[in-house]
Amino acid sequence: MGAVRLEDVRYTYDDYKQWEGDWELIEGVPFAMSPSPMYGHQFINGKIFRQLDEKLDNCSKCKAIFEIDWLMAEDSVVRPDSMVLCYEPEEKLTKKPEIIFEVASKSTVKKDETIKFQIYQQEGVQYYIIVYPDIKKAKVYKLVDYVYRKIGDFSDESYTFEVEGCKIEFDFGFIWRQ
Repeated sequence: MGAVRLEDVRYTYDDYKQWEGDWELIEGVPFAMSPSPMYGHQFINGKIFRQLDEKLDNCSKCKAIFEIDWLMAEDSVVRPDSMVLCYEPEEKLTKKPEIIFEVASKSTVKKDETIKFQIYQQEGVQYYIIVYPDIKKAKVYKLVDYVYRKIGDFSDESYTFEVEGCKIEFDFGFIWRQ
């Protein structure tokens, strides 16, 4: 009998609930969310959430939310930085958001650009935005015919997201201002 390799071990949401610290679980594979986000990451995420929340004041269906677990399947739990939901969630978030923002860092950029990109596309998240604080740029992707198409790179520009009849005029320049 051969040795058990780490990649052969698969975990479930029940396992995940028992773990200490911050983790994501993707198709049974745990990913440590090593140390808590740095100041710059949290500052940018706060500005993203604040702008989304204010822009959705007049939308009766959608709301902004940040850093909450999304239980996608029994073996997959992710925690996006900021998102827009266009439904009233239960205690646990089990349905897809319409918009997800991930603030990339050196330790997460590969996962954000590959694994999460594929998962969010597969799950049907309408918009996926990867924010790069070091270069003050955000890449915006929109789901078109079940595939993410890049809308563009944004630094100081604005972009209007349209979800569930609500329009969010998002100013990317705002998130970099101190």
